[in-house]
Amino acid sequence: MFASLAGLVAAGSFAGLDQWSVDHLMPGAHFTSSPSPLSDGIVPLLHAHWNGAIAVAANIVTLPAAFLVALAITAWRSRVLAVALLAAVAVEVICKETIVRPPLHGNGVHIAAFDSSFPSGHSLRTVLVAAALWPILGWWSAAWAIASLVLLDLAGWHTPTDIAGGIVLGLLALLVGARAARALRARRLART
Repeated sequence: MFASLAGLVAAGSFAGLDQWSVDHLMPGAHFTSSPSPLSDGIVPLLHAHWNGAIAVAANIVTLPAAFLVALAITAWRSRVLAVALLAAVAVEVICKETIVRPPLHGNGVHIAAFDSSFPSGHSLRTVLVAAALWPILGWWSAAWAIASLVLLDLAGWHTPTDIAGGIVLGLLALLVGARAARALRARRLART
């Protein structure tokens, strides 16, 4: 499913949906003609824009899905989940280096940051952090995840297809992580 979605994004099958989102669903966007550096994805709030209520809300609400924060949360809850997060982030980086979508424009400017923004790393980490915190926070973790995913679009950080790709990749990482955790438990039980 993830590979199919990635292929459709690269082929431009969802370009109309993503452009519509840029035009109508991103009131908090701060578009530039240059892509964001890799450091912005690693260091929380580095080069963050604080221009307006949506940008402030997005910066604060999505902070647990920033790479280093998400890694700390998942490692605190489960080493297997932390490894799943690292593997999913590796897939994210490979995809962003290889998948290029047709150009999107905002306010007459080519939004270069969206050219290679599939899948959304914030979205995949949101899924994993929400899963890690579910045993503690229950539905509050789900509410946080939904708010984070919505704000990623409203703030202009990601298109709907980026977010969908991140969600699917995050769910795949959860499934692989759950299978790995079951295999490790079975191995431990067999030793005793």
